[in-house]
Amino acid sequence: MRIIKQLRSFWILWVATIVLASSSDAVAQTSYKVTDLGRGESENEACAMSVNDEGWTEIMTWNGDPAQNVNFIQATLLSGRALIGVDGFKFDLGTLGGKNSWMNWGEINDFGQIVGMSETAVPDPNGEDICGFNTHLTCRPFVWQLFYLSALPTLGGNNGQASAINSRGQIVGMAEDGTVDSSCSPDTINNRTQLPVMWENGRAHALPTPVGDPGGFANWINDHGQAVGNTGSCGGMSHAVSWENDTVTVLTDLGTGAGAIAYGNNNRGQIVGSVFVTPGGATRYGALWQNGVLTNLGTLPGDMSAIATGINDKGQVVGSTWDSSFNWSHAFIYQDGVMTDLNTLFLKGTNLRATMANKINERGQISGMGTVLSGPDIGKLHAFLATPVNESIGRSVADDEARRPGSNLPANVGSHHLPSFGPGQLQRFGR
Repeated sequence: MRIIKQLRSFWILWVATIVLASSSDAVAQTSYKVTDLGRGESENEACAMSVNDEGWTEIMTWNGDPAQNVNFIQATLLSGRALIGVDGFKFDLGTLGGKNSWMNWGEINDFGQIVGMSETAVPDPNGEDICGFNTHLTCRPFVWQLFYLSALPTLGGNNGQASAINSRGQIVGMAEDGTVDSSCSPDTINNRTQLPVMWENGRAHALPTPVGDPGGFANWINDHGQAVGNTGSCGGMSHAVSWENDTVTVLTDLGTGAGAIAYGNNNRGQIVGSVFVTPGGATRYGALWQNGVLTNLGTLPGDMSAIATGINDKGQVVGSTWDSSFNWSHAFIYQDGVMTDLNTLFLKGTNLRATMANKINERGQISGMGTVLSGPDIGKLHAFLATPVNESIGRSVADDEARRPGSNLPANVGSHHLPSFGPGQLQRFGR
């Protein structure tokens, strides 16, 4: 019996070794197991904006104007909250005093730290509405860690938004400096100068903008401290840019003067975003920049536009397309020089049609949004997590490559993981 047990242990180890070897290169995976992350308890729609290497997600959930198409890109927001999703549960991050919290992209890093923006209870003295809920309350950038939501400082103005946080705790986004942006038209509601910003050690530092661009927004930052985003006039997107060592670099566009925007970057210096086809036009294509060279990723057949929003260190790119009616249309993955509709790679029986893919982690897991195909929530938008699988073995790559980070908190704090969730704080996925 002892020999049989030893042989059984050897067999399990041998099979596990084959699984790991066959799944070491995520590009070779062709199928995805989809986890429906549902929506918020009081909201009708949801989208998973980012995912860390643990498979934890930051989810935005909202109520839109019921008179509008819920899949419409510019639908009016009535309310919204930012959530963290961990191992089958969701937890509301709370607010800074107002009703709503939200995010631009809102990264969650491997320590469970999350950034975004939240309303306060204080009306904006200039009537601005940066959080976008038509409440005209002050909107502050935040960082959430260890179940505590903290406001980040601005550059002297009333509002700001935090977009991403890396493993070093560096945060990027936008902050107002309090001055009126002279490039805005007189009827502009949000008319204060918005500057790209990096927060480090609790302090806000304005990032430089190219000559002629009074403002900008930093959308993402890698673990080397290299940030990407866009700059322009009055919150516009004239140039896709990158920042390193407090130096700004304008990224190549299509050469038509239409502009571009950078949404994400990896630790290899590859940057993803989109390039506009014509100035002020609605058509744009997914973009990849590497060593200063632009690769136009185009869009999926039948769709008008595309944006590339996430890239991992393997060079896998994810993004979204929309149709001629400005509806989110398809999520895609770009790898080996080919853009593929992510829906064609989902395992049979998946009850979501993916319309957005936002970020991809080092295990190949993808965060996004999809339309429910059947059941009580048919037609609604749910957040999802797509995990690459090996169909011949029937298990997830991520199941075999669990990763646990150390902590980037001060040494005297010790090792921290997210504590266990208590009763009454949880919402099961799949609602």
